[in-house]
Amino acid sequence: MQNKGITFIVFLEWIVTVHTDSDSAKFQRLRCDGHSCNPPVGNLAIGRTPVTLTACGQNVSELYCFYPEVQRTPISCSQSQCTKCSLNQPENSHLPSHMTDDVFSSPGTWWQSAQGVLREEIRLDFETEFYFTHVIMVFRSPRPAAMVLERSLDHGKTWRAYKYFATNCTATFGLQDDLNEEGSLCTSRYSDPWPCTKGEVIFRALNPTNRIEDPYSPQAQALMKITNLRLLLLKRQDCPCQAASGSQEKPQRFAYYAIYDLIVRGSCFCNGHAEECEQAGSAPGSEAAVHGNCVCQHNTAGRHCEKCAPMYNDLPWRPGDGKTGAPNECRRCRCHNHAVSCRFDHNVWLSSGKKSGGVCENCQHNTDGHRCQRCRAGYHRDPTEAISSPLACKECSCNAVGSVNGTLNRSWKCHPKTGFCYCKPGVAGPYCHHCLRGYWGFGENGCRPCDCAGDCDPDTGECRNSNNNEQYLNVPIGGRIPDIIDSPANESEDDWKWTSEQGFSALRHPEKCVCKERMLRSITDFCQMKYAYVIKARILSAHDKGTHAEVVVKVRKILKSGKVKIGRNNRSIYPESWTNRGCTCPILNPGNDSSHH
Repeated sequence: MQNKGITFIVFLEWIVTVHTDSDSAKFQRLRCDGHSCNPPVGNLAIGRTPVTLTACGQNVSELYCFYPEVQRTPISCSQSQCTKCSLNQPENSHLPSHMTDDVFSSPGTWWQSAQGVLREEIRLDFETEFYFTHVIMVFRSPRPAAMVLERSLDHGKTWRAYKYFATNCTATFGLQDDLNEEGSLCTSRYSDPWPCTKGEVIFRALNPTNRIEDPYSPQAQALMKITNLRLLLLKRQDCPCQAASGSQEKPQRFAYYAIYDLIVRGSCFCNGHAEECEQAGSAPGSEAAVHGNCVCQHNTAGRHCEKCAPMYNDLPWRPGDGKTGAPNECRRCRCHNHAVSCRFDHNVWLSSGKKSGGVCENCQHNTDGHRCQRCRAGYHRDPTEAISSPLACKECSCNAVGSVNGTLNRSWKCHPKTGFCYCKPGVAGPYCHHCLRGYWGFGENGCRPCDCAGDCDPDTGECRNSNNNEQYLNVPIGGRIPDIIDSPANESEDDWKWTSEQGFSALRHPEKCVCKERMLRSITDFCQMKYAYVIKARILSAHDKGTHAEVVVKVRKILKSGKVKIGRNNRSIYPESWTNRGCTCPILNPGNDSSHH
């Protein structure tokens, strides 16, 4: 009756499995939609051949004896029967594969060890990791007096015991019997010699003593995940009918282990991210076999869905939560359609406040950055294209003669946002293709300043628009030049201050005002220097443009003049960039050659 119950359970599971397999893949995906999920449990032993140390009739035919009926008491003992075992005769062979064949199509097959062996081993090796739930063994011989069920998590390199079985746990293994002490690793529940045939051994990985709420937690994995399962048969025991019936057969003919069925229940291991599995590598190809390659959902990847898919590493990978049902899906990286993979960076994750840790890999379409959000060196953003467009970044169109090869970032040819090129001294234009106003002679060294108060011909340097109404100070030779440092009485202090819109200034960056090499006591000091022009002027605006500066002044007094006359009106002068020389004080002497090189 006990055996019929087990058969009914197996048959019921087979019906459920067949029905599930006939359902559509859409149904299986819906099981994972918004929830953690796991493949159905099946028989891991189907399609896989156990490895044993021996098999009967391996070298020569063996005559063995057995009791054909289920014997439960000495009164019910029947006459023993004897027959032979030979590997060379298929009808009389009892191979290891017979333990894992189909219990419905081949119900009367079994494996049998060689006669006289004291210790036997049955090992089931898997091609990858599986989740193990329980095992059922149906013996043809009397169940052993001592045996151990073991598991390996590293393909047989190391082993750990699941359960010890013995008629006397204390005497055999030095452990308490779990019939007396709940949770003990040893039990005598399945070591009775009765029945002499078709006795069962059942072990469940999860039981009331090891309650685990989340089946995907590290604790559950340590208990249920296996790559190998091994049964060590350590001590035989005789059927009591041998002594009760006074059998005349040699005891040696009863001295063997034999197992009808080895049923190992479990599923492929998918970390809560798959509902079905497919064949993995050299795994068995049987339709009924439980395969180990997960068909991953939740944007995960890998044989066991143990990592995020290539473009979904913006969050750290986590298994599904079997307790709450949360799927813990992997999130797509924001690469603006310029990458096909990304990686998770823990430092980026922490710096974002644990909001985003994805770093795009091998950005395409001339983009760069953690999210492919900017153009790489030598390219600039095209404002007419969407940031996700393959044409979002355009190559810099800088004039080879007028642009500089190196900038603050020497790999840049133009500004990555505007596309404006970095020009040589005196050169202007978004692509550095012509001279600034007030400069001429476009060439390899840039442009030279005009020897004029205003503009000049950009090709010849000939001055344009000279004025004849300039006023000069009439200072006699040797006379004292009036002091021009003090501002006129009608000019307030605010008139001399710099506003925030006028670029770098001495007021905004006083720590960088290192332009003056020595203190000037009077205007005479200016005239003793080799300046072509000395003026008193009010600064109207000053802008540093990187390669040059543009300063607009209102000329109030002309103290010294060169060939070109300067009028008392508003003028634009173009000194060298002062920030390039580490200074924030604008230089206001347009005739100083040293300041325009």
